[in-house]
Amino acid sequence: MNDVASGGADINRIVLEASCDALGLAVLVCGRDDRILYASASMLQFFPVQPHLLKPGTRLRDFLGAVYDTGLRPGTLPENSRRRANREDWIAEHMGLHWRERYENVERAGRTRWICLRKRRLSSGIGIFSVCDVSDQKKREEQLQTDLERVELTEQILDAQPNPICVKDRNLNYIAANKAFCAIHDVVPEAILGRSAWDVVEAELAERFEQSDRHVLATGRPHSEAEHIVRADGSDLWVVTRKYRVGVPGRHFVVTCMNDVTDIAAWYHGAEDGGGNSGLQIRDYSIFTPAQNFYDPFRALNVQQLVETGSIIETLPARGLRVLLATADRELEGRIVARLRGSGLDACAVRNLQELEAFAALAEDHGLKLDILALDTAISDRDAILAGWKTCPLLEVASDADAATLLGEIFRACTDRQQAASQFQEADWEVSYDGDAAALSEVPEVDVLVAEDNQINQFVFAQILDGLGVSYRIAANGREAVELWHELRPSLVLMDVSMPVMNGFEAAVAIRGAESQTGRRTPIIAVTAQALDIDLRQCETSGMDDHIMKPISPDMIEALLRKYMRGATLRMTA
Repeated sequence: MNDVASGGADINRIVLEASCDALGLAVLVCGRDDRILYASASMLQFFPVQPHLLKPGTRLRDFLGAVYDTGLRPGTLPENSRRRANREDWIAEHMGLHWRERYENVERAGRTRWICLRKRRLSSGIGIFSVCDVSDQKKREEQLQTDLERVELTEQILDAQPNPICVKDRNLNYIAANKAFCAIHDVVPEAILGRSAWDVVEAELAERFEQSDRHVLATGRPHSEAEHIVRADGSDLWVVTRKYRVGVPGRHFVVTCMNDVTDIAAWYHGAEDGGGNSGLQIRDYSIFTPAQNFYDPFRALNVQQLVETGSIIETLPARGLRVLLATADRELEGRIVARLRGSGLDACAVRNLQELEAFAALAEDHGLKLDILALDTAISDRDAILAGWKTCPLLEVASDADAATLLGEIFRACTDRQQAASQFQEADWEVSYDGDAAALSEVPEVDVLVAEDNQINQFVFAQILDGLGVSYRIAANGREAVELWHELRPSLVLMDVSMPVMNGFEAAVAIRGAESQTGRRTPIIAVTAQALDIDLRQCETSGMDDHIMKPISPDMIEALLRKYMRGATLRMTA
């Protein structure tokens, strides 16, 4: 490589330059005397030194000194750093690296550039030094590392949230779920991730979830809904579910966050007037639409308790109520009938007096009994129907009526009707009492007093107690419960702890205070939404004997009756 080199040497140089350009490399070759034999033109792209310092014959030391002077020297801090490497030490260090048999490293050159240095010393003493730019690769690696750290941090943040959170992709498959979300299903994340709602919940709910998810994906508008969920362990979870769309076009995701309002829905303390010790209490649970029930009664069944009590699990007959809606309004018909059917009632509609009469006659021929007639106040035959209808109780419905409110009125009407029938038959019931003659004069007027303010829960209690053949009365608040206790002297009190006017704790204290003058004690059972330690301590402090948790069931009530009413021969039907 000098002026007297052959023409073949020039061809080799041209091929070598082309190869360096094609590979994105800069190559420098030096001899045994540490003088440059060849340097590709692309070397100036990495080290902006004077071009004559790359000519053959230049000392390697002079080239390294020029590189140091540019400030873009590999293996050092950026040029604006206050820490400066000594020039001679840096040159000596890199001269030593050039004499290594093999050296390779990724080093920083300047503030934002990274280069890969490769040095080889052949057995002949010739050294080959190559440089390539790996800034993009380094940035990708750093970005990947940053993304991984961000994902890990995001997962930690999600798992630390007390509210259940999940993320679905555009195919509505779960791609993320925090610990709180997995806890309500009682599964590990691997059992949810990659699956859809159809694999996790019932088909009816999966379809409803998918409709709201697709609406959020299509419109970008958030969706919110109040829901009541029963966890896998049987406990209640009251949530306000909110869904959002995140991401960029073509890569959208649905984020679902369930804001836990269980404490607000079920916890309270103190007086009704909202004093300093008062908490919050939801009065209308109808805003919560039914959501998934993860409770498995067979998994949670206490077999030993069933053997001891001889309990029989019965199906609540409330789901068999027959409701007929008379309306000419198609919108009202679709809204009311769908909601009643969704709540487990048998509902349908007629549109005029002729259809109503034909329906009633057909039902009578087949031995079917209507429980409620819901009459639209705007129907043209309203007056004629009101005057002539005697088949079952009748409720009038306005065109803008709320389906949840109507449902509560239906339950109230059926409950009142059943209570009246129960009281009418009390005179014919026989009660045998295992006690002395003096005690016979204190036989209670009813077996069970139920204190419950929620209409739906009142109806459930009525259905269960009717099925067990037990006489009962229902109080709508704590004060009414105390008054009925004085009047009826029941054998057992089922006391909801969360009620208006006077809560269950205060009512229990009032009853225990009155009993101190009589010498008798009525078992009082607390009915709670959740078994918090503070609630259980307050139950004990107020004089309650035991507690049960909602939702109630026939076997739960029967076990209480057998435990606390052993002195009476209970009229329970199999």
